[in-house]
Amino acid sequence: MDGVKILPGGYYITARDIVLSTVLGSCVSACIRDRNSGVGGMNHFMLPEAGDADPLAASARYGVHAMELLLNELAKNGARHAAPEAKVFGGGSVVAGMTSSHVGSRNAKFVLEFLRTEGIAVAAHDLEDIYPRKIQYFPKTGKVLVKKLRDTHNDTIEQREREYRARLRVEEVAGDVELFA
Repeated sequence: MDGVKILPGGYYITARDIVLSTVLGSCVSACIRDRNSGVGGMNHFMLPEAGDADPLAASARYGVHAMELLLNELAKNGARHAAPEAKVFGGGSVVAGMTSSHVGSRNAKFVLEFLRTEGIAVAAHDLEDIYPRKIQYFPKTGKVLVKKLRDTHNDTIEQREREYRARLRVEEVAGDVELFA
């Protein structure tokens, strides 16, 4: 089966019968699909909000923007807001020494509140805890496979989260903007 790996700050929408996968630590992924059309997608965000960052730096790395992008792209691809199914995962407390910021917990609370506000029921979730997770999502059927990575013998996930968080502080958001009148 074809598949797409979703990295932090990324998202993917499809109507094809493929698998979307990601690995989550304190990050959260929302898997949302239209049960009628089979159009579905997944995002992967690291922080619930941009904080004091430049408001022009809206990016899918922040929860509110990642959720809006996912919902808007689903609609553009034929999903209707009348029959969404949401499943959310992640928000673990996996980075040693980072418990004071509670990023994982804040991400988990954010995504549940966002979906409640949008009127989208959560069909399944696996949030918080101390373990990283590998997620495989099949948008055509809505099936999700979750593997908690209890026996990681290296610090790869923790190291990637630290590096990504550091880049968020110093890296400008870049990309193309198309203006039209």
